[in-house]
Amino acid sequence: MVSLQHLDLSYTRLEGSIPETFGNNMTSLSYLDLSVSYLTGSIPNSLGSMTLLTHLNLCDNDFTGSIPESFSNLETLTYLDLSRNKLNGSIPKSFGEKMSVLAVLDLSDNTLRGSIPESFGYMVKLTYLSLEQNLLEGRIPEALGNMSILEHLDLTNNTLEGEIPKSIWNICTLRELRMPSNILSGVLPDLSLTSSSCTNHSLQTLDLHDNLIVELFPYLSLFSSLKYLDLSSNQIGGSVHPRTLPNCWSSLDSLAVLNLAHNYNLSGKLPTSIGSLLYIQALHLGNNNFTGGVPSSWKNCSRLVAFDVGENNLLGPIPSWIGESLTKLAILVLRSNHFNGSIPSNICHLQSLQLLDLSMNNISGNLPTFVGNFTEMSKVGSIHATISYLISVPVPASSSTLFIRKEEKIEVVWKGVMSEFGRTLGLVKSIDLSCNMLNGEIPSEITLLIGLVSLNLSRNNLSGQIPARIGDMSPLNALDLSNNHLLGRIPQGLALIDGMGVLNLSNNNLVSEIPTSNTGKLQSFDASAYMGNPGLCGDPLSNKCPGEEPPPPPRSTEEAGNINGEDTDKFIGHGFYASMGIGYAAGFWGLLGMLIFNRSWRVAYFRLLKDLEDRIYVLAALYKAKFLRTLRGFELVRLSFDSLNSLSSAYLVSLQSPFSRRQDQKEYDSTNHRMQNWKKFTKKEWNDFTQGILLSAIFFLVFKM
Repeated sequence: MVSLQHLDLSYTRLEGSIPETFGNNMTSLSYLDLSVSYLTGSIPNSLGSMTLLTHLNLCDNDFTGSIPESFSNLETLTYLDLSRNKLNGSIPKSFGEKMSVLAVLDLSDNTLRGSIPESFGYMVKLTYLSLEQNLLEGRIPEALGNMSILEHLDLTNNTLEGEIPKSIWNICTLRELRMPSNILSGVLPDLSLTSSSCTNHSLQTLDLHDNLIVELFPYLSLFSSLKYLDLSSNQIGGSVHPRTLPNCWSSLDSLAVLNLAHNYNLSGKLPTSIGSLLYIQALHLGNNNFTGGVPSSWKNCSRLVAFDVGENNLLGPIPSWIGESLTKLAILVLRSNHFNGSIPSNICHLQSLQLLDLSMNNISGNLPTFVGNFTEMSKVGSIHATISYLISVPVPASSSTLFIRKEEKIEVVWKGVMSEFGRTLGLVKSIDLSCNMLNGEIPSEITLLIGLVSLNLSRNNLSGQIPARIGDMSPLNALDLSNNHLLGRIPQGLALIDGMGVLNLSNNNLVSEIPTSNTGKLQSFDASAYMGNPGLCGDPLSNKCPGEEPPPPPRSTEEAGNINGEDTDKFIGHGFYASMGIGYAAGFWGLLGMLIFNRSWRVAYFRLLKDLEDRIYVLAALYKAKFLRTLRGFELVRLSFDSLNSLSSAYLVSLQSPFSRRQDQKEYDSTNHRMQNWKKFTKKEWNDFTQGILLSAIFFLVFKM
């Protein structure tokens, strides 16, 4: 291992920690790559003993702890990458003093604290420095300006404060300067007064968004190579005296992305010189105080993909040249201004359009039928989840050109909330024309936009019916048609859009039952989505449709014990009890009255009772005798009767022992006497009795009813 010079174990699942003795015998090693190897623990100090190392890559692991002080011994190191780990602590102050030949230093995506050491100024060979996504604080050292050949400086997302050192602006080789999401303030100094010999700045990317920068104009014109400029979410223009945007953009003719949104204090008219930016692809000037109209010179920006001037004080009609010249537009945001007139018909030429926001203006006229011509909105889904554009970047010391893809980010009103979309922006296909003065019917052609996920036409003067084929727009996730004058039924197809997450049809003139489906989608929304439509009925509204029976009230525990689970006290009224009592009384006294006033019925009735008693007694005596004979071991005796009417059955007795014959004879005589009484119940008396019973039953039923 002593002679080993190159060791590459990247993208292997080594796991575990690096032994403290690692590298003790690798004195000749110059190249070590352990990136993306699932390593943990702290970085061993023994790596600092590899004094011949020129390339060390430990990125994309789970190293913890601090950066070893011994790394300052690596005087021949030209490449050091410790990014995307969990390193903490501060950057060693001796880090840059002996590492004077270091060309690439990447410490990004860790949790390093403290300030940037002044010793970094000794790393004069550095071309790439990235400290983004840490917890660094304090001021940016002026000594960074000593990195005279630095090309890439990234200090994104820390808590750095103060002004950007003037020395950094004088690094002529600097191509990318990224310092967003800090607390940087101040102004860009007048570089024309500096003693720098730099006459041609190489800066192509300047990203300072989300800081407290107050002024950067007009000195930006010195950076004629700029392709990407993002100064959004600052305080440009000053908090006391609002400033106009200088008309100096013709010198930045290579600019592809310009973002000055969310500065609020920028006011005045939009500069006409922006029309000279022939390569501009994204223009964001929203959330400011610009006034006047959109300059006609901007029609020269024919490569625009994203055009956002929303939330200003712009007025006048929507320029017709937008549809004629900006045919590559995918995003058009003019919301919250004072635009008036009708929607230009030539907007139908924007076949790549997938996000149209004209809300909160004074737009009038009919909703145009040409909306069905938006080709991209007619496609379900998207090949790319992002909206992006290519920016050409010349390769240093070469005649070739490098193309860098930039992802578009924009704020969209999504489900009533302002949300920023970036990596998923390509999936958002939306039309928002709310809060205008549009009238007429919703054109049926809008249902051809089967790729739409959001449609907001609320707060207009639209009339007519909801398009019958709106159910064809199956990807629709948000639909707001509230506060119009729509009438008729809700289309059944709307109930079949299972992915619907937001629905508002309130304050219209819709009628009839809210459509149902197997999934009960329309019934799952809050009742407020349908309020203000007096003719609507059905769930989830409280007013039921005609013929729709309300559900039975819930039963209590006591009620559940009743037969069939019903409450007889409520179901059966007092009249029922009264009629039942009258019926029983009539039946009882009807039978009793017949017996009292009809002598033949009374005789027959009581004779029947007496004969029934005799018959029961005879049967009981027979069974008792049979049981006793069985116990005594006698032979069986069979008693039979010829018939029930004659009762002249023969009584056969088997031979018995002498001592029991007298007792049996006595029982037989008693039984025979009762049988003779039974015969006296004549056929006429039986007929009289049955006739009385029948009349009593009829009398009872009449009173019962």
